[in-house]
Amino acid sequence: MTVGLDGSPESAAAARWAADEAELRGASLDLVHAEEWLENPPLPVTTAEERRQWAEAVLRDTADETRRVHPSLKVDTRRVGGLPSLALAHAAEDSDMLVLGSRALGSVRGFLVGSTGAGTVVEAVRPVVLVRSLDRGDNPPDGARDRGPIVVGVDIHQRNEELLAFAFEEASRLRCPLVIIHGWSLPPVLSYAPDLDPGVQQEMAHGITTALDEMISPWHAKYPSLQVESRATIGQPAIQILDAASTAALVVVGRRIRHSAFGTHIGPITHAVMHHAAAPVAVIAHE
Repeated sequence: MTVGLDGSPESAAAARWAADEAELRGASLDLVHAEEWLENPPLPVTTAEERRQWAEAVLRDTADETRRVHPSLKVDTRRVGGLPSLALAHAAEDSDMLVLGSRALGSVRGFLVGSTGAGTVVEAVRPVVLVRSLDRGDNPPDGARDRGPIVVGVDIHQRNEELLAFAFEEASRLRCPLVIIHGWSLPPVLSYAPDLDPGVQQEMAHGITTALDEMISPWHAKYPSLQVESRATIGQPAIQILDAASTAALVVVGRRIRHSAFGTHIGPITHAVMHHAAAPVAVIAHE
């Protein structure tokens, strides 16, 4: 497990979340500080020596606290150089996942995934988990784990193997329910038809529900004891996922790997979930 640290409360929350996850997986924890990681340093740091001392103090203090809470967990620290998004993605290449912090937008219901965090999500081939640091009464503070379900958003028209593998394995590991969501809309030509036969919509809904059930059937067979709920509902997928995420322990969404420098690297649904879900968000790269 790799954690990107920048000295912020959000990265400290990410370290706490990752330490719990590493202990569940029987994995070690790698605390990493990437040079130039900070967009807005919490204190003025000027010289190279001051930056080095400050980064080492952040790593040392976080490692000490993690070892205090998880005495059996192997914790390593290191500093890496280069463009932070690339450096963090490279540092996590051999890890189960990369965990980063993201911060709330004040009183606005939303979160800020900075350019480094968003850039790292685009560059990383390993799962990236974004963790909040919250103090609202209805959410677990400082990266603590909620006992709610894992929520995964899927598209029955795309590949979902990587998302489902991650979500089912994580739900099995945490022994929590799994909610699988596919949001869909009527074709525009039908949406504006005033005399649309209700049976047409029902037939479409039945076909989509059947396709969703068939897609997850092999995973049911692999994890027979896991409590799984599938939902194929009309509505914007991001809104459907965010509604379910309000009580989730973790939200899982996908990102298609694009080998071209052009085009969108994070789709609109994943982008919306990254910026608005209060629960930790796992972004899974897939072809």
